[in-house]
Amino acid sequence: MDKVTLDIIWGKLQATSDEMGVVLAKASMSPVIYEVLDFACGLCDHKGEMVSVQNGITIFTGTFTDDVKTIMKKFENNIHEEDIFLLNDPHLSGTHLNDVSVIKPIFIDDKLISFAIADAHWVDIGGSVTGSMSPQATDIYQEGLQLPGVRLYKKGKIQNDIMDIISSNVRFSTLAIGDLNAQVAAVNIAESRIKEIVKKYGYETVIQAYDYLKNTSEKIARKAINEIPNGNYPVEDVIDGDGFTEDQIPIKLNLIVRDSEIEFDFTGTSPQSDSPLKCGKGALFSMVKTIFKSVVDPHAYTNEGWFRGLKLTIPEGTVFSATYPSSTSWYFEVSSQGADLVWKAFAPLAKDMTSAGSYVSLTASFIYGKDHRNDEPFMIVEPHSGGWGASSDSDGTSGLIAILDGDTYNYSIELFEAKFPLRCNQYRLNTDAGVGHGEYRGGFGLLREYEILNDDTYTYCNIGRSVAKPWGINGANEGTNNYMIITSNGKEKRVTRIPSTKLKKGDTLKIVTGSGGGFGNPTERKRENILTDIENDFISRDVAQKVYKFK
Repeated sequence: MDKVTLDIIWGKLQATSDEMGVVLAKASMSPVIYEVLDFACGLCDHKGEMVSVQNGITIFTGTFTDDVKTIMKKFENNIHEEDIFLLNDPHLSGTHLNDVSVIKPIFIDDKLISFAIADAHWVDIGGSVTGSMSPQATDIYQEGLQLPGVRLYKKGKIQNDIMDIISSNVRFSTLAIGDLNAQVAAVNIAESRIKEIVKKYGYETVIQAYDYLKNTSEKIARKAINEIPNGNYPVEDVIDGDGFTEDQIPIKLNLIVRDSEIEFDFTGTSPQSDSPLKCGKGALFSMVKTIFKSVVDPHAYTNEGWFRGLKLTIPEGTVFSATYPSSTSWYFEVSSQGADLVWKAFAPLAKDMTSAGSYVSLTASFIYGKDHRNDEPFMIVEPHSGGWGASSDSDGTSGLIAILDGDTYNYSIELFEAKFPLRCNQYRLNTDAGVGHGEYRGGFGLLREYEILNDDTYTYCNIGRSVAKPWGINGANEGTNNYMIITSNGKEKRVTRIPSTKLKKGDTLKIVTGSGGGFGNPTERKRENILTDIENDFISRDVAQKVYKFK
């Protein structure tokens, strides 16, 4: 088959994944899905390997293949046309119970051609606390309902028993079922589009296109690896406690380059504890893939071929390789630090494609209770944007979401104040805490303050990068930290990892995200850049004189 036709099919597969994302966002009921876009959609081939993914949550880049292969292994020859499966096992796919995958096999004349998958964050999946993400959970049973690969539809017939189980075990059943139906709609539209593609080009041609796109991507990836000098590139970092201890938790990576392959060896990373601040190997490897892809070719369509030259080495039972039945609800905080470790290892090897350390933590805030305006329960899950590190030729980006969350957005204030009993008192750049100064400075974090408007409200959080700071490069300064401030009765309390905490009317929550690290010696910063920062009130003249030797 000619290359042009294969490229056209490749583009149609990507367009299908993108359309799935549009359908899911428009049909969902939870703001965390339709507003924040905490989901991703994609296609796997008949072998279960990912061949296209919509630009959504980057963590799902590496989990789709594992998700689909889990279903293929469990059901083997018992997969039929019009089946739809549910899966949220964090020890197989690597995330947490809230991330529910809806998977549909697609057949052409009784021959398997593809799998469509839509993975979305459900606002609640049961468990010991509203939102299902207790910072105190010590095992998976405290985190909610497990769906270890079950049929939602069997040969086109909905399994009402499964729907009843879901409705009876989550706190917001209307939202959960609404979001589930949106995911089903997404995989159904994918089936229609795949059948259209096969009808036009033929079954064997589409199979050939799968191999073509994966093999093409593999060649580009291996060529890029070959340009990196062979050798070992070790890096270290720490996690700032886990909510059970304030002691810093060492994490380690040895990036090993051998010709056209890279091994990511995390041996020496700290063992897992009872805290939910850990992740499965799937989440870690997904972030490894994400960072690798961003370094090699960030704009090309993603598929499993890019990652054939990568190898993950890590012992079982570490904070990056949690074992069943351990809790993993806060996997995203830990896997984000794994991503930053890989970013740090690549920094001296791919200077034009990387930057200094970022705020890393999603600094997620959880606020829930009963709305006094309608006597209905509410739940807010909000990731927060922060400052990214400077690069070799530009300042870091301010107010950008952490790398794990990819293309997600922040909530609009108008939506917040309309839907929830909160008032946003301020939302601005966090310039008070400073920044990673350098020839190019880091980006600034954000400050968002909510005032609580009723007495039946609670919050909890699990915020990282609260002690250790984002790293600078080539003599630049470090960035700043993330934290939350709770103000009650005129007294401020700075917190980072807290269990469910009661709030009352008039209390305020201030979520503060850190700035990124700088690049290069601050005394080398251009005068016009310093003047611009002064004029924008990003820095004071005193700071300019003290740090940049500005006159």
